[in-house]
Amino acid sequence: MDFIKETATEKHPFVQLVFLGLLVGMGFIACIVVSVLIIYIGYGSESMMAIFSGQLDLNGSVNATKILLTAQQLFFFLAPALMLGVTEGKNPNRFYGTTAPKINWLSLVFLIMLAAVPFMGWVTELNQKMHLPVALKKVEDWMRYLENQGEETTKAILKMSSIGALLVNITVVALIPAICEEFIFRGALQRCFLRWIKNPHVAIWISAAIFSTIHFQFFGFFPRMFLGAMFGYIYWWTKSIWYTVFAHFLNNAYAVCVAFYMQKNNLPIDRDDTAGLPWYLALISLALTVALFGYLKQQTKPKESTVGIEPHPNP
Repeated sequence: MDFIKETATEKHPFVQLVFLGLLVGMGFIACIVVSVLIIYIGYGSESMMAIFSGQLDLNGSVNATKILLTAQQLFFFLAPALMLGVTEGKNPNRFYGTTAPKINWLSLVFLIMLAAVPFMGWVTELNQKMHLPVALKKVEDWMRYLENQGEETTKAILKMSSIGALLVNITVVALIPAICEEFIFRGALQRCFLRWIKNPHVAIWISAAIFSTIHFQFFGFFPRMFLGAMFGYIYWWTKSIWYTVFAHFLNNAYAVCVAFYMQKNNLPIDRDDTAGLPWYLALISLALTVALFGYLKQQTKPKESTVGIEPHPNP
């Protein structure tokens, strides 16, 4: 098993995590510089100021925001993840697992994401009703403020009146984040934790918690963490990053398509059809999702690992 020898030549996972943090910091600076230049040249200083002041109703500010979000994904997430592999001198398939996906496994991932929708909606509803102790009221107010700001930005971005606008949003909101975020959170971060901790469950859930935290939407923390864990187990069992990219894309594209449907039918964009879902339906959804995960685990159980990490038995 030559990939074990290859892994042994890598830096210690803690060193990799520190280096990844430095790359993310550099990516953040590059993101700001590049996006500000593009927005200033293309839309002028007014749109740029509108973004930072949260006034996305000004002309061109929504498109400018999409440019900023795309730059963030490319420089803040994807570039650091790829650079980590490059500096280790590893083949992408060895480092991240870029084996071409199989149609039957992709279909199974699709069924998993579909089955999980009711349960995730139920968890989201519970999370949004969360309240902190009275002593932490100022903290909760700050969290609510960030949540409301995020919701307003999302509504502005998801305003669509044509198929062209829908395709643009599927690209900006679904496809690009699916690729960029999976490469850094599963391909880089989870991989580092797995090499360091040696326990796939712990590595997957730590990475999922960081994945949720970095979005700064605290009243959506738990459903997003569960999503991150789902992506993490899919990655661990399939040994290919493309299945998690597909799952992530399905989750985001579903939200975009629902928003488009709502607007086409003059319905509130923030309407949630899973709100008020009975607990027993959420339980059925969870049971079906777990069963499908069990089937995926059985179907993908390899004779030996193909990703550039130490082999472990499937969790």
